[in-house]
Amino acid sequence: MRMRGRVRLIGAGISTALLAPLAAWAAWPESAERKPRPVPTELAARDPEATPAARRVYAMLAGLENDARRGKPTRTVIGQHIELQNERYNPEYGDYRGTKQPGYYYRKARDITGKLPGFVEVDLGPGYGQEGWAVGEPRSYSRASWPSCRAAWGYADNAVDLAVGVWAGLPREEDGSYHPSGTYQDCASGTRVSLPHNGGAPAGIVGFSFHQPYPGSAVKGFEQTLHRNSPGAADPDWFTRVVTQGSAEHKDLLHDLGYLADHLQYLADLGVPVLLRPYHEMNTVPGKGFWWAGQDPAAYRKLWRITYDYLVGSRGLHNLIFVWSPNSWDGTFGREPGDHYPGGRYVDIVGVDDYSDTPSRPFRGETWTEVWYRGLERYGKPRIMAESFHVPLNSQQKRTLSATPWVLWTVWGQSLTHDNISSPRAKNTGADVQRTYASPQVITGGGDSMSGFDWRSLNKT
Repeated sequence: MRMRGRVRLIGAGISTALLAPLAAWAAWPESAERKPRPVPTELAARDPEATPAARRVYAMLAGLENDARRGKPTRTVIGQHIELQNERYNPEYGDYRGTKQPGYYYRKARDITGKLPGFVEVDLGPGYGQEGWAVGEPRSYSRASWPSCRAAWGYADNAVDLAVGVWAGLPREEDGSYHPSGTYQDCASGTRVSLPHNGGAPAGIVGFSFHQPYPGSAVKGFEQTLHRNSPGAADPDWFTRVVTQGSAEHKDLLHDLGYLADHLQYLADLGVPVLLRPYHEMNTVPGKGFWWAGQDPAAYRKLWRITYDYLVGSRGLHNLIFVWSPNSWDGTFGREPGDHYPGGRYVDIVGVDDYSDTPSRPFRGETWTEVWYRGLERYGKPRIMAESFHVPLNSQQKRTLSATPWVLWTVWGQSLTHDNISSPRAKNTGADVQRTYASPQVITGGGDSMSGFDWRSLNKT
């Protein structure tokens, strides 16, 4: 929501050769004759050193996209975003008052339907109003700049532990990871923490988002992710300095990316591929969104490529699948995002964060989510619903995945449940969630007898 190796130096502009086909596509008339071109199925075309597991995950998602483009029957992976910092520390969050065990909304899907999500996205940022980056207990990746055992930072450990648990199973045999049982005592609070068990075998795929507080912020929290609270609100040149090598602001950016990379490295060492979704909703109107949103498109593209080059080039992380997800471009809160596209060399999956239309009031009166589904076709990548308050198959929209067969659909955090004290816009009833998870059009998580998909096939050694 609202390095190992050498760094490559890449220019920030998008070439005329790339923009021309996009403009031509937009001018094409709608035609039953026009068939969308298939998307590439090999991640190594973007990253020749991509890990075998990351290549398998991407190939699976690209295969689903290509089936849809060829008009073949296909399926959608149902996903759930998890706000671990709110689950653990915010008693006003969710469908009852009181703090919750991490992964509450991962487990909640099973409580309602008997099935788990097939995709889980966790958020490494933004922190929970504490000073400085930190992790909840000493880790192999901890550095002096990430103080250990700090209050309200245990959720960052939960993020990587839950990711391993979804990918490899919980509980599991000792495998070199922390907390293979999923249960431990938090060193800062002394409370007992327990992640959801999912059968002890591969149960799905995982992603990370990164609501990064503005570079240089002393306090790390959601308020520091917003443009209005960043130095850019008063200084229009601040963002330019963030993406300018050698500036103090640029060094602050790399410091933050080091925090992200250290956690991703832990997952890379355990063989876990990650759908990484940084700097989302970049096309929000100026001043209304995150500190990276509404910026000059060339500067935004430079930010993306700096991040890519740091993670892949400097840090040698080849377990990543990069996801670019603009806000729904309704002309009011979000604008057409094409100028912000970093380019196919830096993006593997495209998506949308859709809060502009609802099942009861689809945007422009068209089929719900279809405007965004059609609009993303031109990028030639697998298409996902990156964030939505709603499950795709509900009482008002029972044919969503027939009209718009998204590869993956992720429900935002606490909006999974209807009786929600912290998000009155949440509209999913138990029947809505059950309808979605029971549909043969949907791939859920857990064992293949429950999900209809053998998640072990992606996790083979």
